[in-house]
Amino acid sequence: MSGNDATTGQGQQRILLLTGLAGAGKTTVLQVLEDLGWEVIDNFPVRMLKRLVAAGDEQSAPLAIGFDSRTRGFVPHEIIALAGEIARRPATTLTSLFIDCATGELERRYNETRRRHPMAQDRPLADGIRAERELLEPLRNWADMVLDTSALSASQLQQAIRERYGANGGQSLNLTISSFGFARGMPPLADLVFDMRFLDNPHWVPQLRDLTGLDAAVASHIRSDEAFAASFGKIHDLLLTLLPRYQAQGKSYVHIAFGCTGGRHRSVFTAEELARGLREAGFSPTVRHRNLGSPAADEIEGMEP
Repeated sequence: MSGNDATTGQGQQRILLLTGLAGAGKTTVLQVLEDLGWEVIDNFPVRMLKRLVAAGDEQSAPLAIGFDSRTRGFVPHEIIALAGEIARRPATTLTSLFIDCATGELERRYNETRRRHPMAQDRPLADGIRAERELLEPLRNWADMVLDTSALSASQLQQAIRERYGANGGQSLNLTISSFGFARGMPPLADLVFDMRFLDNPHWVPQLRDLTGLDAAVASHIRSDEAFAASFGKIHDLLLTLLPRYQAQGKSYVHIAFGCTGGRHRSVFTAEELARGLREAGFSPTVRHRNLGSPAADEIEGMEP
């Protein structure tokens, strides 16, 4: 499976018909599509498919319809014929995806979960899988795409679907960059925390004490610290490596926090600088300064590590 199938022309009702072997990963695929903004229906009665499509709105979200051997009215050649009729509608873009998996791997999954195969109620598991494979073979041959999940973990399958069907290769990342003061407590929900207390503290410069990291004089003071440029560059490069990886793994929210002692100078400036750099790289971070309005206090700033 390659490329991206996230968009179609304007005014088109986009439909994906999804089927495959029980246990191969159809439910996981539908869950990812739902997370990506698709309308999802599973085990929808086949005989009602034309009515559902006729009632659709070409301006609405794309629609994924899952069906398998348990679906009412499941007759492969009738499904193929019905799909052909729907695909001929001028305002419809219809594609099909078949989820396949090796028999040995399916047996392992069913034995692990102790679930009963839908076609092995009164016979050995291997016989049920074989019977379903024979039943579904026409659909496998007909499908636009076949995805074999035999060697894929659940997370790898999710990533493959996001890359194929997500706009721009996946979900957008909700990115927050914050500043805080260690002396006033750690942020409880940060994913990554960087301690900036190794930089020279502007609080102990009298003319800078009542200013913050948003002020040019404080910014100039922090930039003049020989440790700043090298460390900030490494943090910036690290995040440019990590953030696309988080996004590819389906992580929707990432909170990056910068801390200094009081949360008013070094952490504020660094958070603003990083946000600027990440915007230039194509991200859209939200910036929050938890302790920016806190009063300057020697007893707080004296708590350097």
